[in-house]
Amino acid sequence: MTNNIKEQIKADIQQAKQTGQLRTERVREIVRAAVSQVVSEFKEGSNELRDLVKDAVSTVIENFQEKGSELKEEVTASIEGALEAVNTKRHEALAKTQAEVKQLQAKLDQQEEQIQQEVDGILAGLQEKSQDTTANTQTAINSAIAAITNSEELSLLKKRYAQLQAQLAIVRANLAARYGGRSVEVKEYLDDAKNWVNQARPQAEAVVTQVQQKSSQLDDKLGEAGSAIAKKERQVKQILKELLQTAVDGLKDKEHTHK
Repeated sequence: MTNNIKEQIKADIQQAKQTGQLRTERVREIVRAAVSQVVSEFKEGSNELRDLVKDAVSTVIENFQEKGSELKEEVTASIEGALEAVNTKRHEALAKTQAEVKQLQAKLDQQEEQIQQEVDGILAGLQEKSQDTTANTQTAINSAIAAITNSEELSLLKKRYAQLQAQLAIVRANLAARYGGRSVEVKEYLDDAKNWVNQARPQAEAVVTQVQQKSSQLDDKLGEAGSAIAKKERQVKQILKELLQTAVDGLKDKEHTHK
């Protein structure tokens, strides 16, 4: 079985060389296609599966001996292709779980919104009723309502939560890209990050220029990563890495600002 896969990889590489189409992306596709044919016959995490990946990568190395020490890109592409084939089922299960989490999050958001609306209605009723009371009582009720509805601590916590969720989504995008995730999976994580970034962005409040710049940089990097994925560019992993660093730097700056 392994010999057949090695022969197929070798034959596909030779054919690509002859037609002048042997780019690193093509190497990844060749290995992914070959390994995908037999990966379902092995138990996940088994030694046989690991040996299959090693044989696939070794075959690529053997067919690029003429490059000497300059075959890093081909080796990287072969590893990526093998990992993508091996982890296809896991990533499908992960995507399904992620979709379920989104549904639960949407349900939670809806329930929280309903609670908020009910609370707002109750407080509005209290404020309206206070019009019939003495000036001192009215002032006391209005102060109490203002203290409840304008909690700076609660606002900061919500913003911090959104910031951390955005950073987590970017981490997931990096992991998916690094360990064989599909481009659509990476894009979904980036879309999540964009949504959380928008929720974390200050609205009507004054913010430090540096924080505004970091937020703008994050937007630019998110857009750049999305464009690279759409074009299936090789440098997408580097862009995602830079995006993660930008997100980390931005959170640090915001944390100092709040302090």
